[in-house]
Amino acid sequence: MPGERHSAKYQLAIFGPAALAVIIAFVVAYQFIKPAPPDRVVMATGSEEGAYHAFARRYAEALAREGIELALRNTAGSVENLALLRNGEVELAFLQGGVDDEGAEPALTSLGSLYYEPLWLLHRTDTPFASLRELSGHRIAVGAPGSGTRALASRLLNDNGVDKEGRRALGGSAAITALKRGEVDAVFLVISAQSPLIAEALRDPTISLFDFARAPAYTRRYRFLNSVTLPEGAVDLASNIPDRTVRLLAPTANLVSDPELHPAVIDLLLQAASTEHHAGGLLEEPDEFPMPGLLAFPLNNEAERYYKHGPPLLQRFLPFWAASLVDRLKVMLLPLLVLLFPLIKVMPPVYTWRMRARVYRWYDELEEAELRLARGERDVGWVFGELDRIEAEVQRVKVPLSFTDQLYHLRQHIDLVRHQIQADTA
Repeated sequence: MPGERHSAKYQLAIFGPAALAVIIAFVVAYQFIKPAPPDRVVMATGSEEGAYHAFARRYAEALAREGIELALRNTAGSVENLALLRNGEVELAFLQGGVDDEGAEPALTSLGSLYYEPLWLLHRTDTPFASLRELSGHRIAVGAPGSGTRALASRLLNDNGVDKEGRRALGGSAAITALKRGEVDAVFLVISAQSPLIAEALRDPTISLFDFARAPAYTRRYRFLNSVTLPEGAVDLASNIPDRTVRLLAPTANLVSDPELHPAVIDLLLQAASTEHHAGGLLEEPDEFPMPGLLAFPLNNEAERYYKHGPPLLQRFLPFWAASLVDRLKVMLLPLLVLLFPLIKVMPPVYTWRMRARVYRWYDELEEAELRLARGERDVGWVFGELDRIEAEVQRVKVPLSFTDQLYHLRQHIDLVRHQIQADTA
């Protein structure tokens, strides 16, 4: 056979089938590779003055460092956020516990609860209330349409038989301003205890904070509510605000997602949430949040893994983009590992057999020439011609250096047969 000792054509003949098997396995495995993380995720927050928006901005900064844009969409609050999630207009949202609309489809998943979100009932100091039932006949700011405040306040007022005539669709700073001006007698707010709006309102001597004395009854009735205590002086020690320990009702703020949100984005969000909320606050203990409990929706599977084991191992040692790439491509290693060990055992014997086959096939022709001479089918001249042809072709055979001794043995055997025939016919 003419050609170079290591011709590409011959190497392909030997290793081609193995390479083809590996390529086919990779093609099959490629079908199971997870898609790359999106470079943009839309999140519904709340009003720009609220805690939802403030925390979302910090999350956005954390994700931006990893090349993912967290686009923030301002809304009226939790009810609108839920509708946007249901309609597929956003992939993420802050959601106040207790605003779910009876588990309507499509299903959503929670990434965890983030902090207590107390229900504050602020009223004018000159209009005191001992219970919610006494709010009947008064002007009450119950929150803007689409807000979680409105949903929760309306539910509690209805349970206490408070008429709807005095309810005003006001929330946030607008409601506090109306309270200061005497335009309303009471204001419901569901907002973080760290909100400057709360601190400002509690410092106003014309505004008082309602004490939910029947908090245990509400928490038994509504499992999404928690009874929390705001200690005396917790807001301002120097001014002793509040001037007494106050009992509050508090749902939790949940981070809720579309169930198809990419796992890598979930890991980044939970890392950002851990950074922002682990220190606790006026109502939360250090490292209490984020937590996989007090949820508005079932816990996301990837979030459950995060709470049990922490950030993915690769993300602890590699940049996010590299960890994400390796995580996606690790499925490609499976066919390689499956085929690698058999190929390691099979390829050396196959290679040796192929090399020897290039030499041993000439022994068949050498033996055939001897037999035909012995049977009288051919004369000595024909046999010598066959031996010369075989030897000439053998000289053109190229094999690796480690197999050249077998070529020389073949040539010696050809010469041996030639001399034996010459001796027999002399």
